[in-house]
Amino acid sequence: MVMFLFLVVALAVVVAAVTLAVVGGGDNSPLPEAAPERLRDPLPPDRPVDRADVEGLRFPLAARGYRMADVDDALSRLGAELAERDARIADLESALAGARSASAHGPVHTAGDNHVSMDKPAPRPEDRP
Repeated sequence: MVMFLFLVVALAVVVAAVTLAVVGGGDNSPLPEAAPERLRDPLPPDRPVDRADVEGLRFPLAARGYRMADVDDALSRLGAELAERDARIADLESALAGARSASAHGPVHTAGDNHVSMDKPAPRPEDRP
């Protein structure tokens, strides 16, 4: 019986101490709102994204996973840059194929004619800004 009484008193002391700590924790103002966690290292806006940028990208955690807006922004940026690179690769491949076909069907040079032109080719419309 003494042990039961001791446990009840100890439990009452613990509950009272926790209640006083939570309710009367110094001044009577509520706890300040925590600032929402944001993306710490966003993708660089002034240059193309490279592999190290993607590997170093870390999304902050939200209540149910990651912040959808941060992930959507990063994925749309990566998608746009990949599309730009794919278009540039396709342009370069078509230019290379055109140059190869032009050299295959170009004029036949004699063995003594080793002339190399140093003229700069005219800029193409797709190379202009």
